[in-house]
Amino acid sequence: MTTTPTTAPTDGGVDLFDQRLSSDFFDLVQDGVVERMREQGLDALLTVDPEDVAYLTGFFHHPGERPVAVWLDAHGRCLLLLPVLEREHAESQHARAELIEYAEFPGLESPFAVLARHVGPGVRRIGHTTSISYERLTAATAALAGADAPAARELVPTDIVLSSRFLKHPGEIALHQEAARITDAMLVAGLALVTEAIDAGGELPSEAELAAHVGRVGTGIMYAEHRNVVVVSFLAGGLVYAGANSSHPHGLPSSYRLRAGDTFMLSLGCAVGGRFVEGERTFVLGEPTERQEFLHETIRRAQQVGQEVIRPGVECRSANETCLSVIREAGLGEYILHRQGHGIGLGMHEPPWLESGDATVLREGMVVSNEPGIYVPGHAGYRISDSMLVTADGSRPLTTFPRGLADSVIPL
Repeated sequence: MTTTPTTAPTDGGVDLFDQRLSSDFFDLVQDGVVERMREQGLDALLTVDPEDVAYLTGFFHHPGERPVAVWLDAHGRCLLLLPVLEREHAESQHARAELIEYAEFPGLESPFAVLARHVGPGVRRIGHTTSISYERLTAATAALAGADAPAARELVPTDIVLSSRFLKHPGEIALHQEAARITDAMLVAGLALVTEAIDAGGELPSEAELAAHVGRVGTGIMYAEHRNVVVVSFLAGGLVYAGANSSHPHGLPSSYRLRAGDTFMLSLGCAVGGRFVEGERTFVLGEPTERQEFLHETIRRAQQVGQEVIRPGVECRSANETCLSVIREAGLGEYILHRQGHGIGLGMHEPPWLESGDATVLREGMVVSNEPGIYVPGHAGYRISDSMLVTADGSRPLTTFPRGLADSVIPL
């Protein structure tokens, strides 16, 4: 059984990385979810989450007002409900499901009423994902468990699909690894744009120019070296901020132009086959001050400790506390604005959360970020992030760009 992406020669004899997972992968995923459904006493499961839809069937789509849903029953029958305008799109992606189409939304008939006609009479207990909107849950309940539905049919919340996504299959890990390779290349490209401007003696790039450049590099690599590129809302790029702007953890790139003495951050990532990776580094433009050296070294040590504590059997909350304690012990606790990290998969940010309130136990096959940060108002932010694969005896970073200050200083 093959569940990993492959390379295939083009007409020119160049091997291309295939972003599409095989049908075997989706059979394996669906079988695993069905097994967990049976353990929870569920007859079927309904999800309208676009990431769940992609995970279960391989169909990636632009979410909008027209519902797209997956129905999976305890016998393994998988239905993909979608508007007729998406049918050819789903067929072109070889969606691993039986396609059930409706005409339009809101329509003369509810899309979920169309789905209800295809549901067998033996279905009594239906699990629904917790991310479903109130509007869609109400419509689904009316159609599937309303007055005209078989007696005693009920919809109950479940996290089966989301928690199943925690553990990555080999095919998904291959996608994450390729996304990491491209993310590293984007970091190299961003640094090169700055150094080339310095060597040319011209003005330095702005945050927005840097962000646009690295995004073009990332997508360019994919379209040159991959086939069946899976397009998601964020394909390649990230956040770029310099000087005081970088003290905002999720600040957006602006027209601010880099200048001598700046601390600046490249917070980059991409999605290959819909699977994300992030890699972030903090640079200093010119000879660093003692303060910049101290802040950068503190965050490097915190990130290193964070990497060491990410391993099977460790609770997320414990990893977070151990990692952030390095910053607190350096007397910089007031500048902590966020947790150590988060899960990564079909979402750039998804559970589990490496945070003091999450008791989830790390397991082999999870992918999580390790990204402690320090944010000094009016000065700068310092953050180093790697996407980490939890292994049998620890973890390893998928992104490999150097992390130390010596590799992060750009001479002027």
